[in-house]
Amino acid sequence: GVVRATLTLDAVLWIAVTLAWYFLALKVHRFVKGSPLLHPLVVTASGVGITIALVHGDIRQYQLDAALIHWLLGPATVALALPMYNQWHQVRDLGWRLVAAVGAGGIIAPLLAWSVLYTFDTPLAIQMTMLVKSITTPLAMEAGAKIGGVPALAAVFVIITGIVGAVVSDLVFRLCRVTSPQAQGIAMGTVAHAVGTAKALQMNEHTGAMATLGLCLNGIMTAIVVPLLFG
Repeated sequence: GVVRATLTLDAVLWIAVTLAWYFLALKVHRFVKGSPLLHPLVVTASGVGITIALVHGDIRQYQLDAALIHWLLGPATVALALPMYNQWHQVRDLGWRLVAAVGAGGIIAPLLAWSVLYTFDTPLAIQMTMLVKSITTPLAMEAGAKIGGVPALAAVFVIITGIVGAVVSDLVFRLCRVTSPQAQGIAMGTVAHAVGTAKALQMNEHTGAMATLGLCLNGIMTAIVVPLLFG
């Protein structure tokens, strides 16, 4: 009974620490006017890591204590149905062109990254993890686990992909002369998932809506197709 109470107290404390860092990260993100370099996920993960190091904690024990947060990834994944439903009229209007564009982006981006790892003969688990780098974190961790990847590493790849995509998107659009808000939104949501969508929402509402659509469609298609092909 004493051990169980202690574990429960530890879990509450670590969840509180994680939430405190997250709320601080939100304030930092607003202070820097939404810079993707200081995305809340990056600040929170860094802050929690620093805290664990300062108290000489164990990362595996932290994962057990904060298991509730990991469990909430399930409902968060289901919640993607809401923005998908809100943008369903866009799916009907654009039809196969939308699905083809999202499918192309969802295939080309991870395959290019995977080919680099394959060329340098990296471990198979890392190669498999790279295939889910362009979808949102809850889906990436679950899909990565089903194909022999590393869920924790999938989260890292997702965050890095989103930050890089948000940072370089303006330059890429200028170089490729992409001026359509629809095309910009679909590209950012498909390749740079939630971080890219957040950047698209800062551009304008229409671009943000299309990015949300790209995020949801690519996440659903990747989460279904990748385990079928490599599971």
